[in-house]
Amino acid sequence: MAMSGGSDDGEPMMDMNMTPLIDVLLVLLIMFIITIPVATHAINIDLPSPDPNPPPEDQIDPIKNKIVLTQGGQILWNATAINEGELVRNLQETLTFSVEPELQFEPEEYAAYDTAARVLDIIKTSGVTKFGFVGNERYRVFDCGGCPPLEDREEN
Repeated sequence: MAMSGGSDDGEPMMDMNMTPLIDVLLVLLIMFIITIPVATHAINIDLPSPDPNPPPEDQIDPIKNKIVLTQGGQILWNATAINEGELVRNLQETLTFSVEPELQFEPEEYAAYDTAARVLDIIKTSGVTKFGFVGNERYRVFDCGGCPPLEDREEN
């Protein structure tokens, strides 16, 4: 049987068989894709581990300090505007109490990311162990800021 375009004169075919080469290249491509690490965009924060032996109810202190970051870049400590130096001093002062008060962190919706990162770094280096994020339930559903509902949008 002759191959298309060739002659059946009994001479060996001089062209290289490309099928095994392509197979090997495809396998190498798949291996390369599998070994690429997944890109993650996250901030690694070492949160304190829960205490396996919680204190008795009579030693639980109801004092809570709240840090709020505003859209204007202000840091509010229990609704009072402070700077980063005062934040460090307040955090060090809370560590001297017999029962450490809980520290709550709540940035406003459009607070600056760099301010939040600096404040979280200050909190982390201060040694605070009772720390929590509050108000996150507001961001469970994302809104496009005045966009029409999905059913009213036109398909492009």
